[in-house]
Amino acid sequence: MEATLAFPLLAALVAVALFFDFLNGLHDAANSIATIVSTRVLRPQYAVFWAAFFNFIAFLFFGLHVAETLGTGIIDPAIVTPQVIFAALVGAIVWNIVTWVFGIPSSSSHALVGGLVGAGLMKTGFSSIVWSGLLKTAGAIVMSPAIGFFLALLLILIVSWIFVRQTPFAVDRTFRVFQFVSASLYSLGHGGNDAQKTMGIIAVLLYSQGYLTGGFQVPLWVVLSCQGAMALGTLCGGWRIVHTMGSKITRLNPMQGFCAETGGALTLFGATWLGIPVSTTHTITGAIIGVGASRRLSAVRWGLAGNIVIAWIVTLPAAATISALCYWLSDLF
Repeated sequence: MEATLAFPLLAALVAVALFFDFLNGLHDAANSIATIVSTRVLRPQYAVFWAAFFNFIAFLFFGLHVAETLGTGIIDPAIVTPQVIFAALVGAIVWNIVTWVFGIPSSSSHALVGGLVGAGLMKTGFSSIVWSGLLKTAGAIVMSPAIGFFLALLLILIVSWIFVRQTPFAVDRTFRVFQFVSASLYSLGHGGNDAQKTMGIIAVLLYSQGYLTGGFQVPLWVVLSCQGAMALGTLCGGWRIVHTMGSKITRLNPMQGFCAETGGALTLFGATWLGIPVSTTHTITGAIIGVGASRRLSAVRWGLAGNIVIAWIVTLPAAATISALCYWLSDLF
């Protein structure tokens, strides 16, 4: 067994995990606010406060199934060491920063999963992988945007039928109010799914060092710290990605923004209750494309959407490669 990490170093590693959670909120702020900002229902500075509040209180509405999946369902908890966790976090953080700089809405979630996989492979090889959990997560790469797409498309059809006799002005005024609700729901889903990933990382680290024993659990201080770090990141906003998500893929009005956010929120709620760590970026992008395609296929900038899909595919192996390199370098010392 490896030596127990000194408490100051353990605290520093927890701080690195919370920094990743902060970057997750910063990077994924666009997921929560892009539609409500692009429809001009809320100004950006107010939208981030709105989203951050619901990010923070999400733990009151969901269990911790996603945290358990990240903590025990991607790589074997028995092989987890501080070195593995550090390499996984570095892989995810570096990829998040690269994609944030270039304004690419990639997945923080899959960057973290890729980081875990890369570090686990470097430590013990393929035996470290929990294939059932990894395949479930990989399947969500395809399923979450597809479900978001079809739910948003279905909602557009239902809403259009219900409001068919209303004037465009009346519909716009109604959905300016409704979009506050849909944005709140999406931010709840975002905070509920994404913050739990860092909770799982910190919890399995504490188990590896003997600070937690017995069945998998997440201490309340870890829950509050992770929700707070994500909310703070959302407050700081990821404006480059907001622009890409909110206006470059397709143009939205309040009714379309409501349908995109609600379709995305329903997808996230289902995934969180099932314990599946999905990408909030993938989900809302699929929903926005679904809304745009409901008008006409040419309303979606498919070239940009294709570039985003390529970034999704590259994220997991890229983060895994960076993580594996970090583990190898740390092993030299």
